[in-house]
Amino acid sequence: MNPGRSARFPLRLRRPVAWEDQRPTWRDASPGLIAAALKRATARPSGNWYVLAASRDIGRDRPFGRTVAGTEVVAWRDGAGRLLAGPGACPHLGAPLRDSRVRCGRVICHWHGLALDGGPFAGWEPFPAHDDGVLAWVRLDAAGGEEPLPRPVIPARPDRAGALEAVWTGVGACEPEDVLANRLDPWHGAWFHPYAFADLTVRAPGDGGDGDGGGDGFTVEVSFRVAGRAVVPVRAVFTAPEPRTVTMRITGGEGLGSVVETHATPLTPGRTAVVEAVIATSGRPGFALARGAAPLLRPLLRATAARLWRDDLAYAERRHHLRRTGRFPG
Repeated sequence: MNPGRSARFPLRLRRPVAWEDQRPTWRDASPGLIAAALKRATARPSGNWYVLAASRDIGRDRPFGRTVAGTEVVAWRDGAGRLLAGPGACPHLGAPLRDSRVRCGRVICHWHGLALDGGPFAGWEPFPAHDDGVLAWVRLDAAGGEEPLPRPVIPARPDRAGALEAVWTGVGACEPEDVLANRLDPWHGAWFHPYAFADLTVRAPGDGGDGDGGGDGFTVEVSFRVAGRAVVPVRAVFTAPEPRTVTMRITGGEGLGSVVETHATPLTPGRTAVVEAVIATSGRPGFALARGAAPLLRPLLRATAARLWRDDLAYAERRHHLRRTGRFPG
């Protein structure tokens, strides 16, 4: 890839190649290699932090509720916009606080009017919460069982002032490790998603990969399909900074520095939320116009993620089924 030429002319016209005539990648996609990467990822500390939702999903007028790792959580914002979180059951008679309302920074139970301001009350204890501007996190020490960290492990991102971000959320019948295993298998891209990717090659950890995770990254050269024969070639590195996150960072070609974060949040046994954040950036002058049109572009970015994850959740759910029934290869 010629970075200078790519910067001037991001689009390429590729020679048509039939799906079945691609180079097979199954020999490279070693089950042991993927399992080793997954083992390293799941051994990293999370500090008991879980992605709860997109920051934009938690407003000031209504609470947000989700069960995370078997724990019912409610989140809302105080009068200054600060993120608050705690158990999802009202301490009075157990009403679901997610169905209540927020007034003047307090969540007010819709059963009997008990108001919570985010401080301890009658056995109700708040959960530590963190808003990084893109995602909202909650710390659940009882569920995580690790040494707590004061902040979640957040991958390096482009400066939000010059970036365009969008977040997509979906739910699958699988566990977080199945989602991570999908993302730590970049070899499936052009075969499983031929409508999106072409000309994919992978350098695995220990094979000359230039990841930013201490030599633990999967380096991928791939062409994103635009329309017809038109593609945009890029280089990306996949790393796992913590046990429920895989990050794809563009390190060469169009969108240099852009990041896609895939977060796998356990809900209940056998159900996992995939929260995928795209933080895109570009040095092109026209990108400022794209950021100005963010409200129109975010639905398109979410639709693209949804299409890919329609397939990838099927991959993760199949893997989960095979593991649960003792038929997973290897």
